[in-house]
Amino acid sequence: MLNIAYVGFGKSTNRYHLPYLKIRQDKFKVARVVTPTLGKRPEAQAELEATGTLFSTNISDILTDSSIDLVVVVTPSSSHYAVTKQLLTAGKNVLVDKPMAANLEEAENLVALAQKNQLFLMPYQSRRFDSDFLTVQDVINNGYLGRLVDLEVHMDHYRPNDGKAKGTAIDGTLYDHGVHLVDQVVSLFGQPKSVAYDLRATRLLESMVEDHIALNLFYEKAFKANIGATELATKAYPKWQIRGTKGTFVKYTVDEQENDLKTGKLPGSDNFGLDAPQNYGQLVYYNQSGDRIEKYLPSITGDYGRVYDSVYDTLVNGAPKLVSDEQMLTVMKILSAGHFGQSPQLVTF
Repeated sequence: MLNIAYVGFGKSTNRYHLPYLKIRQDKFKVARVVTPTLGKRPEAQAELEATGTLFSTNISDILTDSSIDLVVVVTPSSSHYAVTKQLLTAGKNVLVDKPMAANLEEAENLVALAQKNQLFLMPYQSRRFDSDFLTVQDVINNGYLGRLVDLEVHMDHYRPNDGKAKGTAIDGTLYDHGVHLVDQVVSLFGQPKSVAYDLRATRLLESMVEDHIALNLFYEKAFKANIGATELATKAYPKWQIRGTKGTFVKYTVDEQENDLKTGKLPGSDNFGLDAPQNYGQLVYYNQSGDRIEKYLPSITGDYGRVYDSVYDTLVNGAPKLVSDEQMLTVMKILSAGHFGQSPQLVTF
């Protein structure tokens, strides 16, 4: 069993992390939580304290606790680099929420520090276990579409009044929603040859913090991956569209885990995260006999807790990390490059 400590006890910790550990108590024990304000979530705190979890406001309590096997950083994005560096310097294995840093240089520093001290370091890329992404991965791996030509993935909302007047790159949509989408594409195809960026502030026109992104990632063999996110989508655009030489796959709706978690439905309960049949993706392709096949594919069930399963497998059994150092640095390279010039721009890697 691994002893885990959390730095941060806000919404993300309580909604997207801890619920998945409740059904993995044979592998993990929450030993410590450090939070700026004790008692802010009294019921959640009391529930953990009843199982032996120690709460405090000083990160030194984690740094000096030799029984901690893994520290999970779930603090505001701007603090990820400093907190993670502090933990790695103290000899702690770290799982850090996205984005892991504010730029490529910071990410490289963290990776080098982890390698030097022979420590585990990985960003919490939970959306590798989105239902829709797992289904897309399966469609591609099964060869239904032939040689891929275009992939489009979106993360759109309608939040017209939530624009940010001030902030830095890490506060924008590219580092928020974009980091998930870039990681999904990188996990499938690796580093692109070049990326075209369109980053815009569309809600508050005077803002320097973008809320609308469109990235075109160009690969070998005439393949392009398109990544998009906007906060002004009043009508749903497909979450995924993938076209190849033999077929097309389209899925409109997103993974249901987040919606279930928001309503209080927990992992392990009946039908948690399950897609309704009307939300299945549509596959249209030509088989080896030249027949046109049209069908709806049942979605593969997602499970963000599989990130923790992968961490356990790495720390206990020596398995390769879910997100390799090369992949995490490639993602940060793509994010960082988007803010080095004036948008729109094309960057070659």
